Amino acid sequence: MTRTGVRAPFALRCGALLIDYILLITLVVLGTLFARMLGGGARAAGTSAETAAVVLAIVVALLNFAVLPGLTGFTLGKWAAGLRIQRVGGGEPGMLRAMLRHFIGYPLSLVTLGLGFLLAAVTVQGRGLHDMIAGTVVVREGSF
Repeated sequence: MTRTGVRAPFALRCGALLIDYILLITLVVLGTLFARMLGGGARAAGTSAETAAVVLAIVVALLNFAVLPGLTGFTLGKWAAGLRIQRVGGGEPGMLRAMLRHFIGYPLSLVTLGLGFLLAAVTVQGRGLHDMIAGTVVVREGSF
């Protein structure tokens, strides 16, 4: 199925990414708070609660940044913001492309002092370095 769409506004993309990372940070913070509530006498239980929170955050990150967008084109943040990730020619990105986009492309976009992300604000297609690496584009949902 081929779909095209209107490029997603940069500010909306930033908001979607913020939602995604707030979710992950919340898991780690709640796990840390829970571990601290277990107190000094239960230090081993506290440490395992912190470890469980980090493991849960990693699992949620894999689901949210690889599986969900690979199958549906959405992360939780992009879904909330009404955005979709798709291949440049249309269609779902697939899990390998989604993993390439997020786990390789995002760090490379960040290493360039954030300029890889800013490309999405200035290019005609609205694609950041991570999108160019993965062959994806972010569009507004319902605009294809």
